[in-house]
Amino acid sequence: MSPKLRLMQAALAVAVAATWVWLGMVLAISFLEAPLKFRAPGVTLQLGLGIGRLVFRALNTCEAVLAVVVAAGLAVGGGSAGTWVAAVVAAAMLVGQVVFVRPALTRRSDQVLAGADGPRSRAHYGYVALELVKVVALITTGVLLLTG
Repeated sequence: MSPKLRLMQAALAVAVAATWVWLGMVLAISFLEAPLKFRAPGVTLQLGLGIGRLVFRALNTCEAVLAVVVAAGLAVGGGSAGTWVAAVVAAAMLVGQVVFVRPALTRRSDQVLAGADGPRSRAHYGYVALELVKVVALITTGVLLLTG
């Protein structure tokens, strides 16, 4: 096997791993940790929001790094057009969350942390919708990478 072919295979293997790690992180944080933290004894709304802000900032940072790793793996490994489309959709959902939705969530959590009452932010629904699309895109990316 030529060194170039080995490099391409290794790059795609890294893209596979990064895709599934990214998916696992999203599922664990967004769909498990986030809702459960508010059910823990002694966790107030303010405390939960403070924790959530830290956790989601860290998650989004890790996601951005993983998105770059996936893109690099696809670029070096010669990923298919369908794999690229799915990966770009996942990355675009992340950008949408960070650029468009998180600022609204931050404004609302700032208000709550300052003691304001009021209805729950509708921005949460937008974040969850983008998260669901991202999950489907990551599963698609991972499956396409594995099936070749």
